[in-house]
Amino acid sequence: MISNNTRDLCLDMLVSILEKRQLSHVVLRETLKENSHLNKKDRSFLTRLTEGTVEYCIFIDYIIDEFSKTKVSKMKPLIRNILRLSVYQIKYMDSVPDSAVCNEAVKLTEKHGFAGLKGFVNGVLRNIARSIDDVKLPNPSEDMVKHLSVKYSMPVWIVEKYIYSFGIEDSIKIFEAYLSHDKKLQVRCNTSEKSVDEIVQMLCEDGVKVTRSNNLSDAIYIENYDYIEKLQAFLDGYIQVQNFSSMLAACIADPKEGYNVIDMCAAPGGKTMHMADIMKNTGHIISRDINEKKVNLIRENLERFGYTNVEPQVFDATVPDARYFRKMDLVMCDIPCSGLGVISRKPDIKYNVTKESIENLIPIQRNILSNAVRYLKKGGKLVFSTCTINTEENMGNYNYLMENFKLKPADISDIVPKGLQTDTLKDGYLQILPDKYGNDGFFICKFIKK
Repeated sequence: MISNNTRDLCLDMLVSILEKRQLSHVVLRETLKENSHLNKKDRSFLTRLTEGTVEYCIFIDYIIDEFSKTKVSKMKPLIRNILRLSVYQIKYMDSVPDSAVCNEAVKLTEKHGFAGLKGFVNGVLRNIARSIDDVKLPNPSEDMVKHLSVKYSMPVWIVEKYIYSFGIEDSIKIFEAYLSHDKKLQVRCNTSEKSVDEIVQMLCEDGVKVTRSNNLSDAIYIENYDYIEKLQAFLDGYIQVQNFSSMLAACIADPKEGYNVIDMCAAPGGKTMHMADIMKNTGHIISRDINEKKVNLIRENLERFGYTNVEPQVFDATVPDARYFRKMDLVMCDIPCSGLGVISRKPDIKYNVTKESIENLIPIQRNILSNAVRYLKKGGKLVFSTCTINTEENMGNYNYLMENFKLKPADISDIVPKGLQTDTLKDGYLQILPDKYGNDGFFICKFIKK
């Protein structure tokens, strides 16, 4: 039996995420940390209910509007989020009886001081429960964009943008990938201390189910664990939570032992730690981000891994630092971006990013990339990456670098795993779409300074 308190926690999180626009993964992580007394079943229920409601919010609102005279946009924030989390249970969680969903929603409504609206909440939900299978999507022949927007819970402007960039068929594949629920945690093995086989054995002894990656030898999927922070392999610094697409950035960078490196936008430090591992704790990596809070995340990872060749620094990447002009063998530049490639893991992104916010990012990105080039010595390597699939932020910046600086693309064909080979590698870049290989959408390119 799931406690009403669990639904109450979900309600609090939905208000934080959908009304106050806080980051979903941060809100969920902090809530689970603060409520560590919850048993595994309650934590799983809470995670799925919160993530699922955010993920399907546009479709859920469409359903509610079909049955309620008061439209979602006109409702009090608490009421609309009580209805949202309840409709998600009715539509997607068969293990929860509809009657229980309605009863618990009424209790939440009363608990939060809206006893006068419990009849409204009860009536809307019971009507939805009776007729949920009869809900019709917008007619695609009349309005394909609206149809796809509702069906896949994607804002209209993103649907239009993707259709323009990728066509309808490939856009649908991307939208389906965003809603895929095969979300095993992806981690990288720190092979400077133990072999992958030894780390896998260590995890299996803790009851963790492990699946090896077909493309990256030091990458694995893990599942069937409680808290990752309790796993000995994590505590000892043998594994790092990191998506495979992100791991490719350090692989493509291919840092050599003894290199001088700047990681310009490094928090939480995944790429920094990966490069330190590849460099066998030699050379010097300056790992930077814009504020103390972000750099503390790098320090936490550094403490766990124990590398001595990494120097965390608080520094704004948009500000040039003349101390390092023409001195670096390698600059890693994972620029701030729209994040449209990681919507499957951070679904709130699709509600928070706008056309205007992307337009405002472009000059910031180019400022950072311009500084990155300044740090390179002759023959130095620049790797810039994003976790987006937006053309302006990826190929737009690639072309900007080609046209404005003395750089040549590095052929990365021999570095990228065979399963990820594309015709673009000889031109120094790789675009991974979210429907490919079960990974995040990611863009990585590599240049050499002439």
